[in-house]
Amino acid sequence: MRDKSKGSLDRPSGHDLESLLSDYKPYRILIVDDHPIVRRGIRAVLATQPGIDWMEASSGPEAVEIAKTMKPDLALVDLTLPEMNGLEVTAAIREQAPDTQVMILSMHFSEELAREVLRAGALGYVLKSDADEELVAAVEHARRHQPFFTTRLAVTMAHNFLSGHPAEVTLDENGQPTFLLTERETQVVQLLAEGKANKEVASILGVSVRTVESHRNHIMRKMNFTSFSDLVKFAVRNNLVDL
Repeated sequence: MRDKSKGSLDRPSGHDLESLLSDYKPYRILIVDDHPIVRRGIRAVLATQPGIDWMEASSGPEAVEIAKTMKPDLALVDLTLPEMNGLEVTAAIREQAPDTQVMILSMHFSEELAREVLRAGALGYVLKSDADEELVAAVEHARRHQPFFTTRLAVTMAHNFLSGHPAEVTLDENGQPTFLLTERETQVVQLLAEGKANKEVASILGVSVRTVESHRNHIMRKMNFTSFSDLVKFAVRNNLVDL
């Protein structure tokens, strides 16, 4: 006697077929960097992994527009971009395309910047110098909606947390502090370092005194300044003011 149930057991149902097809859905990644050679390098790393598609943007506004219309699964965003910095792009993408996760790529080894990345809504922070070894792991973490930090930075953050040491602004290869200020924050630093009072800065920028005070306080926390003289020294070192 023929087993009539055999065919139905071998053939997947509509629900099972839909589930199987979803398993093969490519994971779509938006690569955001203003340097073509960097985007090419990231593509080369991603191409070693099956099931990944990618799209590209060379500026902040372009990245936000693509994220809004194409809704990629993940955006790999350079920290320093024209028109909008990586933190601003992250916040905009998370607002316009909330299902898109964001990982920041940066050349700056900075615990404070890593903290700013989290505050902006990103899932992690990958040093470009470590991308060859760690970008794939970062993508896998993002697919599982898990945070990821470059190993060297994660170790430093854990050590500082356990030892009670505050985050410090780090130096780049030229001995200059690594920093990320918005255009408006840079203007505030420059004007304050020139000796202008909050009221004068507010008048020049066309904002309220309270807004200037808010910018100033945020800058002090972001850059780990303990005094106003730290802000002035920073401005001088980075050629924001003339001596």
